[in-house]
Amino acid sequence: MGRFSHIAHYQDFNELLNILSKSGNPYDMEKIESAYRFAEKAHGDQRRVSGIPYILHPTSVACIVAELGMDTDSICVALLHDVVEDTPVMLDEIRKKFGSDVAKLIDGVTKLSKIPYSTKEEQQAENIRKMLIAMADDIRVIIIKLADRLHNMRTMDCMPEQKRRDKSVENMQVFAPIAHRLGIKAIKDELEDRSLQYLDPIGYKEIEDNLMMNEEGRQKFIESIKVQILEKTKDTIPNVYISGRVKSINSIYRKTIMRNQSVNDIYDVFAVRVIVDTVPDCYNVLGVVHDIFKPIPNRFKDYISMPKQNMYQSLHTTVLDNKAIPFEVQIRTWEMHYTAEYGIAAHWKYKLGMGANEKGGDILSKNIEQVKSMILDQLEEEDATDIARNIRNDFGENDVYVFTPKGDVVSLPRGSTPIDLAYVIHTQVGHRMVGAKVNGKIVSIDHELRNGEICEIITQKEEHPNRAWIDICKTASAKSKIRQWFKHEKRDENIIEGKQILEREFKRQGINLNEDEFPEFFKNFIVKKQYNTLDDFYAAIGYGGVQLWKMMPRLKEEYQKKYEKDIENITLTPAPVKRKRASSGVVIEGNDDVLVKFSNCCNPLPGDEIIGYITRGYGVSIHKRGCTNVPRDLNDCEEPERWVSAKWERETGEAFRSTLQIIAADRTGLLADVTIQLSNMHIFIHTLNSRELKDGRAVVTVTIDIAGRDHLRGVISRLSDINGIEEIIRL
Repeated sequence: MGRFSHIAHYQDFNELLNILSKSGNPYDMEKIESAYRFAEKAHGDQRRVSGIPYILHPTSVACIVAELGMDTDSICVALLHDVVEDTPVMLDEIRKKFGSDVAKLIDGVTKLSKIPYSTKEEQQAENIRKMLIAMADDIRVIIIKLADRLHNMRTMDCMPEQKRRDKSVENMQVFAPIAHRLGIKAIKDELEDRSLQYLDPIGYKEIEDNLMMNEEGRQKFIESIKVQILEKTKDTIPNVYISGRVKSINSIYRKTIMRNQSVNDIYDVFAVRVIVDTVPDCYNVLGVVHDIFKPIPNRFKDYISMPKQNMYQSLHTTVLDNKAIPFEVQIRTWEMHYTAEYGIAAHWKYKLGMGANEKGGDILSKNIEQVKSMILDQLEEEDATDIARNIRNDFGENDVYVFTPKGDVVSLPRGSTPIDLAYVIHTQVGHRMVGAKVNGKIVSIDHELRNGEICEIITQKEEHPNRAWIDICKTASAKSKIRQWFKHEKRDENIIEGKQILEREFKRQGINLNEDEFPEFFKNFIVKKQYNTLDDFYAAIGYGGVQLWKMMPRLKEEYQKKYEKDIENITLTPAPVKRKRASSGVVIEGNDDVLVKFSNCCNPLPGDEIIGYITRGYGVSIHKRGCTNVPRDLNDCEEPERWVSAKWERETGEAFRSTLQIIAADRTGLLADVTIQLSNMHIFIHTLNSRELKDGRAVVTVTIDIAGRDHLRGVISRLSDINGIEEIIRL
């Protein structure tokens, strides 16, 4: 199937019929034709933005689904997937005409466009949540959705630039990682390449031109390699098939532009793929290859004995020819090759009798259940906006392979800790973990596991998880199981902890409410989050299910509307001076109990010279003494009596928000690098966004918690080490 290069952007129903007839699968052609006629009538005269008749989109998606070898219902869903969303047809009508399975799949693929949300991001996150729920019930949902997204990307040129970029980012963060985890390499590679084309068109074109310029020489080189291998294997290994493979443009991009390397520095830009009949033949071919060519040390990977999480199996070795030109050789059986291209989609071809053995079908079924379990772990996140981040982390390509003391191989996302391994082994092993050994030596529980390490989990029967583990472990699965333990086992503790967290945050934000006022104040939030009682809400905060910092802007806005108190009548007496530490580590001269807030115009930090201003309804607002909103001469301004002396306590013990503007060369991965660097410094991030400038640069704006001015200097110094950073300004 390759990278679908042989499929045109739009295909009609006749082309779908041709693909189905050539497949040899026992399709229900009457049902498929009925689905097409129904979709054609429902869409009527509708057209795509490009002006093409709308019906050509579902038929094109159905062609991709058919190429993957999916079953009759999947092809019907591909043909009907936009009918419910874009025409007056209701889901019940689909159910009556085509059955409950087709209707359920269509409901899973359909977006939630008719439900109102407060932000576009929230709608997108809930779309992903719904899709994952349906995917956990039936994996075909995501395979059809991937085909739909792929065809949309093939026809995205007519869309506005911002929409192309938004969809491309979503592909990189959600759909490509899912395609990778499902093992559907062809879709993953094309989604990433087409997304990169919109995210960095210059970098994409540079690599594409380089590949095209060297294509003739590459073909001659691969042909010479094929001749040498076939000559050596013709008498000993039967049915050897050899083809050339070029690395995807996105993969080359990640290794060149993002690492500041040239294409010539990459060993596996192009490769020779050798396909044979049996596993012993794979190792025999490996011996022949190493006999003909010189292997490069530390460049051999055996994914046959240690398959990847997505079932990928192959031998990889990088060698040098007689002119010292490096290239990669991949060796696999036909069954491995089929799984490498189609991944979990192969399951339906196996069910349709396409010649897979019973063991192969069992492995695929087991992997489908494993993926469903991983999906359910993602859904434990109460905040839907965290799901995309978890997918990118847990479903991404950067795996490490760790051994247990029994010799079992466990694949984990890069950056995983012994906590993650413990919960992969068994939930109870994770709950009872007290420590870990790596290669026989005791390590800390935040030790970052590396390829080939032997990790032993130390447990004690009466132990239980630690809340702090949620911030240490890497995988959504481990975080989910820890939260679930606290949710079910420590409810009373969670309520107390959650209430204390809420009160501390309210105090820090200047929200002054009595406990008796909480039920009324939180009534709408409890209903929206589907909690039965206020205690359920407290408990969710306590076990980490609710990230309070994300809710605070809306809570503060609600407070200001309903409960704001006017303190305009506060009178400041000059003497005797009584110093009282306010809630945020600020001493207001002459006042015992004054509500303090920090002004957004200058964001003062401990170490800055400050002054207070009595506001109407907000308490005392703290400004930097040099802020543009502070008069130079307080005696010559309006209402000088409202400006009051303020000082920092020596040790505030508080975190303060500071906003930084980072100017850097625009590149893919910039936001990720900033986030990782801040995470490594254990910096809490409130907001993070970026925009591109016309001169090839980007502006990243980030609001973080820091301890003071000196701390901020250290943060800026560390961020300045990131590749491409030109200037960092404190706003």
